[in-house]
Formats: sequence, structure tokens, C-alpha cells
Amino acid sequence: MKIVLTVTEVGMLIYWGFASVVVLGWVIVAPDAMYPDYRNPLIVIWNWSFLPIDILFALCGLAARFVPMAPERAVVLQIVSLTLMFCAGLMALSFWVLQCWFDIAWWAVNAWLVVLSLTGLLRIFCPSERPLV
Repeated sequence: MKIVLTVTEVGMLIYWGFASVVVLGWVIVAPDAMYPDYRNPLIVIWNWSFLPIDILFALCGLAARFVPMAPERAVVLQIVSLTLMFCAGLMALSFWVLQCWFDIAWWAVNAWLVVLSLTGLLRIFCPSERPLV
């Protein structure tokens, strides 16, 4: 579980790094690889509104596992990370449902965030499971 969470969190940081270089014009992405209406300023703002929550869940999760700290603090950070991850995934899925838009790649990533975060939270709050941190 630690490896899966770490890969997901690092992947999120890579996604936002890549999104940044696309915005700067250093990389061009084919329009068919983008989300619908990607040139609409409101949709662009909506997408970038996820930056803080995505970066926070990634950094909190990575810190919980790799920064030396008391185990109680690491668990709190992990709970914060998983909660933010769940919210980010669910918010994105909700938006695309309301837009009546389905793309397996975008849906799979956000469904992954929801399922992974719920799995992690259940493991933390179920005493029979091993801790994540």
C-alpha cells in the first residue's frame, strides 16, 4: 500500500509539473488528449482549481511516509492526505457526470483516487489492518 500511495502521489506531482510546462508552451499536447472544452476559460480555471488540493494530498502523504516524525503525526498527515485525495477524485468525477462527458482515461484516474483513498482510510480506521505509515 505504501508503494501504491507513493507512486500515485509522485504521479500527481508529475501531472502538475507537466501541466505547467504545457501552459508555458514548452510542450504541445494534441487536442484529442485534452479534456473537452479545454480552451474555455472557465473549464481551465476549474482544472487549475485542483492544483492546491492535489499538491497538498501528495505532499502530506509523502511527508507522512518519508519525513522523520512521531508516528501519531504521521498518521494525522496520512489521514489528511487520503481525505484530500478522496475529495479531489470525487469532485472531478462529479463534474464530468454533470458535464455528461466520459473518457476512460480521465475517469479511471479519478476513480483510482477515490478507491485508493477509501481503501487507505479503511486500513487506518480498521484495527485489524496494518498501518500505512
